[in-house]
Amino acid sequence: MSLGGKQLGKKGERAAQKCLKSRGYNILESNYSTPQFEIDIIAKDNDTLCFIEVKTRTGVKKGLPREGVTTAKQKKIIMGAQYYLRLKKITDTRLRFDVVEVLYTDSSHTACDITVIPNAFQGS
Repeated sequence: MSLGGKQLGKKGERAAQKCLKSRGYNILESNYSTPQFEIDIIAKDNDTLCFIEVKTRTGVKKGLPREGVTTAKQKKIIMGAQYYLRLKKITDTRLRFDVVEVLYTDSSHTACDITVIPNAFQGS
């Protein structure tokens, strides 16, 4: 079974959410988007608000999934987080930018390795 990029990404995001929930994260938003920004997952990890990018791949030929979170992508996530905080009037809270790496290890895309990388990059 071959999945297109968007389908694979959505499947990876579902797997990431399941993993995060099992680790005690409280999912607040999924696929939060504005015309300019998209944040895959917004969640609480104890007292910390986390903005989470999920990267899914079927192999490492193009590098690890985390390597797809470029500096340009990080800047967009940070701007999206700033927008979200202003819109929701959230101040004085701990923030963190995480990456969840989903790597499917079989051709049917049923088995995957998931790596959660807390504090993967810093906001400015």
